[in-house]
Amino acid sequence: MSAMQDYQSSLSDVSSRKFETFSYLPEMDAAAIRKQVEYLVSKGWNPAVEHTEPENAFGHYWYMWKLPLFGETDVDLILAEAEACHKAHPANHVRLVGYDNYTQSKGAEMVVYRGKPV
Repeated sequence: MSAMQDYQSSLSDVSSRKFETFSYLPEMDAAAIRKQVEYLVSKGWNPAVEHTEPENAFGHYWYMWKLPLFGETDVDLILAEAEACHKAHPANHVRLVGYDNYTQSKGAEMVVYRGKPV
């Protein structure tokens, strides 16, 4: 049996906190984020962009950036909205959500820009 890897994380240290599956991996580059958006679109999920302050990332409420992009299939437009949110709120985490109409739940969500604590 292999040894379990310990991820240093502390509630008092905002920059060390882990959240969501992808946060245990290295940050995604633009190509990896694009592939994730392409996957959301291929599944027919409605993309949405949300953001919040790093110290509030564990809360259940993130601010919605505009309305969800219902029926949007243009990957470049979805990425542009995430980038616009990041530029408007550079200190905030920005995540991309894919809403599944069929199951009426989130099909996927991932942080695409990590904010730096102030």
